[in-house]
Amino acid sequence: MSFSDKTIWVTGASSGIGKALAIELAKQGAQLILSSRKKQDLELVKNACKNSNKVKVIPLDLEDFTNLKPVTKEAIAAFGKIDILVNNGGISQRSLVIDTDIQVDKRIMDINYLGNVALAKALLPHFIANKSGQFVITTSIVGKIGTPLRSSYAASKHALHGFYDSLRAEHFNDNIAVTLVCPGFVNTNISKNALTGDGSPQNKMDNATANGIKPDRFAKLMTKAIKDKKEEVYISGAIEKLGVYVKRWMPKIFSVMIRKMSVT
Repeated sequence: MSFSDKTIWVTGASSGIGKALAIELAKQGAQLILSSRKKQDLELVKNACKNSNKVKVIPLDLEDFTNLKPVTKEAIAAFGKIDILVNNGGISQRSLVIDTDIQVDKRIMDINYLGNVALAKALLPHFIANKSGQFVITTSIVGKIGTPLRSSYAASKHALHGFYDSLRAEHFNDNIAVTLVCPGFVNTNISKNALTGDGSPQNKMDNATANGIKPDRFAKLMTKAIKDKKEEVYISGAIEKLGVYVKRWMPKIFSVMIRKMSVT
């Protein structure tokens, strides 16, 4: 696959993985639609992209998931079509179950799951009509394994796997692909912005996140997974990948490992 004739919509594009991915996709010739809540930051990303005249900025708020259909119509109209949706927007968590207010759990699910799903549902008829399309979803290694301090974040990412595995099966004959991208630790502000038990941001960088994969390196690996139309890919360090496979084949050993492993 070449991106030179593709229109790609990236959410969560104002920073982190989304920003790095937008810059990489622009280098590879894609037309881009960039979305997040922060219009000013999106404009900065647009200006950092090669051929910025082929980049449109359309702000949206995934938490406002009942109002994403008009935004989707605007996105389709920007270039007349959308070939790939990279559903990348989301928020993380750093709090124990016992300390997390239920409204924080709800907010994480609203953004990470319902916002993501609502946007996919709004775009799905366009893909069906074109008999072509690809959903690319940034989930997490924690979408495969649950770890301390991330209970609702893990739940929201696990839910995405269930939803998109079902969508993939239902729309195989419509030539619609689904690629689930599972990052491990990536050096972004995700841990700074992560919600604590009362809903306030953590406002500090985790050591593991600070030592994670650089966003530009991650973006190169992610674009390859998109091109290859991988169904599921783990882009992480060796320890995070090991956790996935130990959980799958030796769950009791994994339970011991995860209790002892540093996840901050």
